[in-house]
Amino acid sequence: MAKRALILIEGSRGNGSLYVQAAQRLGLHPITLAADPAQYDYLAAENSESIRVDTADLDALIHKCSQLGATYDIVGITGFTGLDESGYVTIVKLCQHFGLPGPNLAAIEQCSDKYTQRKLLAAAGIPIPAYRLAANATEVESAAAEIGLPVIVKPAEGSGSTGVRLCRDADEVAEHTKYLLSGAHVWRSSPRILVEEFAQGSFYSADAMGNTVIAVGASDFNRPPHFVPCESMFPAPLTDEEYIIIADVSLSCLRALGLGWGPANIEFRWTKRGPVVIEVNARLPGWTTPRLIHLAYGVDLVTEHIKLIIGEECNLRARHSHTAAARFLVADRNGTLDRIEGTNLAAAVPGVVDVRFYVEPKAPIVRKGDYRDMIGHVIAASPSGTQTKAILQRAVDLISWSITPFPTLHE
Repeated sequence: MAKRALILIEGSRGNGSLYVQAAQRLGLHPITLAADPAQYDYLAAENSESIRVDTADLDALIHKCSQLGATYDIVGITGFTGLDESGYVTIVKLCQHFGLPGPNLAAIEQCSDKYTQRKLLAAAGIPIPAYRLAANATEVESAAAEIGLPVIVKPAEGSGSTGVRLCRDADEVAEHTKYLLSGAHVWRSSPRILVEEFAQGSFYSADAMGNTVIAVGASDFNRPPHFVPCESMFPAPLTDEEYIIIADVSLSCLRALGLGWGPANIEFRWTKRGPVVIEVNARLPGWTTPRLIHLAYGVDLVTEHIKLIIGEECNLRARHSHTAAARFLVADRNGTLDRIEGTNLAAAVPGVVDVRFYVEPKAPIVRKGDYRDMIGHVIAASPSGTQTKAILQRAVDLISWSITPFPTLHE
């Protein structure tokens, strides 16, 4: 009998190893197809099979999967979108080609385009920021004036806060627009820029599988005008009424966008007028979110997603109620990472689950103003929010690192 294989398109620094491990626990043989498998170091660590292929080429993926189908029983296909949300569209098309379980293609296509998503949410009466679509600097400037400063200026496609900036005055609007249109930002097609009202308030996210809201978490960001994650916590410190409101709006989003199969992540700002939807992602979130949800609720989203992919029944029932949180370690300057100290001491603190740096000493650090500025994390969990915060702070205080600025031209 042929070995049952799960095909993973590309990889992920955050969730990739979780998918490989969960697949193996379920008796599956994970195979990663990637443009450059070597960039995912966990593949070698897990001794997991990988194959080099152009993952932006649907025909190439179909050809490779057809070849693998001669040796393996391919029972499911999924993957990681990285910076390109449209990559998930390719994955869904691949599932359709081979008749494997997957989400609705039209729903994924319209959700991956932030402008189309905005229009559908607005038509359904769901609270969202005021927005305009622009194709050039003049249109961006006009949109910002119409909406009123400050505004968020960002690409209409992409993820991980790449290219997203809070612009507080007309000069910042012009500066960021110039950056986006100068060629520094990589566009998959013609540039399309979203200009949005800055929804001010605490940040929350809801995570769902199918039509079930499983968890609601709170996050914070580092150093405006960029949005670099610095902390995440599950469950969010909300009242029962606030939780119900967020869960209800989340389900309304899924209905408005035609979603309801597989994972979804809905981001909010709680403003003076209540929760305002910032974005809906038709996928499992990155960062440390799946691990935090597992620690807080006992629900392994990665395993349950794989079960869904291969046609098995999911179990989304919470097993316990703890508080889990992550503190992200963020570089404060460009330069060379000289040293990292205290990780073993931090890991030994009772309640700390994981201490990890994503970079090694002597690595060059060049800040991008998005998720790539995170250089590590600390995860802690306990029965209470207060206790978890204290554990996290104690561990973070034990860690130190130094970055030596790059030499200047005058030296």
